[in-house]
Amino acid sequence: MAFGRPRQPNDPSIMASIETAVSTVARPNLFSRLWHWRYELGLIVGGLLGAVTIGYTLGLDWLIAVAAATMGILAVAMTWPPSRQALMARAWCVITPHRVRTGCTHAWIQTRDGRLPVVLYTVAADFGERVWLWCRAGITAGDLEAAREILRSACWASDVRVVVNDRRSHIVVLEVIRRLPAGRHAADTPNPAWPHLDRGQADGSDPEEPALYSGPGHLRPSG
Repeated sequence: MAFGRPRQPNDPSIMASIETAVSTVARPNLFSRLWHWRYELGLIVGGLLGAVTIGYTLGLDWLIAVAAATMGILAVAMTWPPSRQALMARAWCVITPHRVRTGCTHAWIQTRDGRLPVVLYTVAADFGERVWLWCRAGITAGDLEAAREILRSACWASDVRVVVNDRRSHIVVLEVIRRLPAGRHAADTPNPAWPHLDRGQADGSDPEEPALYSGPGHLRPSG
């Protein structure tokens, strides 16, 4: 029996649709919550420990001075374009996994017991971010491909492309596209650094099948 969100407007898999509609997402356990929020928790805990250590060993004056210097360095970094871009890219790598999980929740991309795909890690790319997902049994790349519109909206992105690992079908890469190359258009000559630009059809439409992934920066058509 088919399972998951209907992929076509007139999908006859009514029982699958009902089953999905009444299912709920399983609550993550403590370890999963800590993993999902590891960067935010690390920043908060590190900041608090640093503040307590400086305040206790050097005094309040030094704590104020260090805090002011830190804010000044951050302000300077945000005004220098290269450092600002690096900080923003890092911030998106923290934000995007949360948005992907939210998109999967609202797109019903889950197993029969309500578990979502596992976000393994996220890396910055010239066009946005690449998100590596571990698809649990019952979730396929086709489910993600069918939910691209929902994932695109959830990630606040201009587009989301699904890339399949050609050796391990349970590993899927989401290309979260936020920008095109400066001074370039999608119809220009493809660039390996921008893999999403060369996967359309001759008429400019999206490919019917996800592309295949064979390693960082290496993509090839699935046909």
